[in-house]
Amino acid sequence: MEATKTTVLCFCSVLFFLTDVSCELVHVRSLVHFGTEGRPLLLSVDARFALEEAEIQGTWSHTKLNGARTTLVSFNKESEIMNMMYLKHLHFRHPNASLLIVKLNKDDEGYYHLSLNIEFYNQTGLIIKEERTIYVTVDEPVSTPVIEKKPSYAVIEDKANVTWTCSVEKGTRVVFQWLRDNAALTPNKRYHFIQDNSTLLISPVRKEDKGTYRCAASNPVSQIRKSRGVELNVYYGPYNLEVNSGQGLRTGEVFTINPGELVYFECQADSNPPNSYVWISKSRNATQIITEGPRLEVLSYKLAQTEEYMCRAFNNVTKKQDEAQFTLVVASLGTGKEKYIHDGKSVSPLAVIAVCSSFIIGFMLLFLLRTICHPKRVLMSIYNRPFSAQKRSHLSDASKILWCGG
Repeated sequence: MEATKTTVLCFCSVLFFLTDVSCELVHVRSLVHFGTEGRPLLLSVDARFALEEAEIQGTWSHTKLNGARTTLVSFNKESEIMNMMYLKHLHFRHPNASLLIVKLNKDDEGYYHLSLNIEFYNQTGLIIKEERTIYVTVDEPVSTPVIEKKPSYAVIEDKANVTWTCSVEKGTRVVFQWLRDNAALTPNKRYHFIQDNSTLLISPVRKEDKGTYRCAASNPVSQIRKSRGVELNVYYGPYNLEVNSGQGLRTGEVFTINPGELVYFECQADSNPPNSYVWISKSRNATQIITEGPRLEVLSYKLAQTEEYMCRAFNNVTKKQDEAQFTLVVASLGTGKEKYIHDGKSVSPLAVIAVCSSFIIGFMLLFLLRTICHPKRVLMSIYNRPFSAQKRSHLSDASKILWCGG
């Protein structure tokens, strides 16, 4: 047995020299424990030697964060002496010297130090000293965070700041995080995180800041908990003003339409709240307001060959406006989209087709009638027949001549 123990110690020495890995006789499963207030915590110790082959003696002590140190328990293989102040708060576990904290409180935070002396029976006088230190934190679980926005109403971009605050009713060592539309936010020139991230200042507010904001809270003993979503409404615009039409031909800012065509133009811009729109005509060196609203209707037969128009968008809250000018040219595009005009009103293409079809049918009937009822052909058909047949068909042929008008 003595040879075996000597061999083990020599092997450990060689292993440590070659690999910098020690053969520890005492193993602590974790050097850091995140404890939950009000719940038990076990400081587990594993002996990596046969306890029946050695005598052990040791102590557990606790050093608070303020530096105060207290011996909790002294022990050997057969018995332990517990500090009377901790008789109901701590349980010592034989034979591996583990320590159970029955119900954690904030005073239990700090460093727990295990000092252990080991003497193997076959090596009397050789005492091996093992020491381990475990750090313990005690935290209260985090409650659902509450989010608040100031000001509570909608704001105008570039003219206002917004301050978000996140708070929890319960929880220690809370870590806060901010999200917009479920995407995490990070500091930048306008996003300022203060007071341990519990406050977010946006200065100034821009269009891209609109969305649903949430704050998330967590700590070492709680999973992430999110607040309810709060909407940030930002007044902005108008931006990207455009004039479009589904008719005619567009080349840049010039629209070409067929004579007689009824054309609609749409004016659109990105804005909150929606813009008010005004359409302005700039023809004949005069400027006048034609209509209001996002849509303009133009009757091309009432226009000159070329006219200029302008759409003006105005945001009544931001007091900003934008303008888009375009030129309207009336010219035949050869697309078959022309409409026919009668007394100032357009005539349906279907009616035109019906009139043309009736004219063609009448002309064909007239031609057929003229061919059948030609007088010369009727007389020749009578005289070319036998005399007996001439008498029988005389009356019918004569009536045919009278019917044909000849």
